[in-house]
Amino acid sequence: MHILITSATSFEITPLHDHLRAHFEESAGMLFQKKDLKVSLLLTGVGLPVAMYAHTKALSAQKYDLVINAGIAGAINRQLAIGDVVQVVSESFGDLGIEEVDGRFTSLFALELLQPNEAPFEDGVLKNPAAAFDFLTKAKGTTVNKVQGAAQNIENWLKNADADVESMEGAACFYVCLLEKIPFLEVRSISNYVEPRNRANWNLPLSIQNLNQVLVEMIDGFVG
Repeated sequence: MHILITSATSFEITPLHDHLRAHFEESAGMLFQKKDLKVSLLLTGVGLPVAMYAHTKALSAQKYDLVINAGIAGAINRQLAIGDVVQVVSESFGDLGIEEVDGRFTSLFALELLQPNEAPFEDGVLKNPAAAFDFLTKAKGTTVNKVQGAAQNIENWLKNADADVESMEGAACFYVCLLEKIPFLEVRSISNYVEPRNRANWNLPLSIQNLNQVLVEMIDGFVG
């Protein structure tokens, strides 16, 4: 089995990288192997355009049995706690559309510039048909080009955001893997809430620690 783990930045998966170096045989290009399991790591960069390109290029060059997109996320759903790790089972492009004169957001689906059931969308949403890890809370994700930081912008945006968590890369993984018919998962740890920007309320160490604990357990589980 060959698994590709993708993340926007190195710091989000450094503990996993360290674990693989310590317990797997390492080859060039961030490829690790133990028994019949191969694990490749890919840093995509931050944001939809670079993540879309990185996933497309990687899946064009190599066949993988599973892709896992991993990283931190902001929580829209306040029932999620900082540090919680969730499995994102659906994604949307949260700001793909236009801003109306009164600040309201109108999606390309509402404008009929995209059809809601045009592949790989279902009812305007990207859905993971293989999202089946029961040990993680399941969450709906939305992916944005601009993380909202001003109160009025957040209020206007949330009126249309049918999601629990926000990231800047998740939908890229969904979009490419669905079109390429590659099994995939998205795993995110909550580092902050979607609110007027205040880095003092973020907890990156906790979210990264919890995310990587889950990733290590998943990978070691695949080894058997």
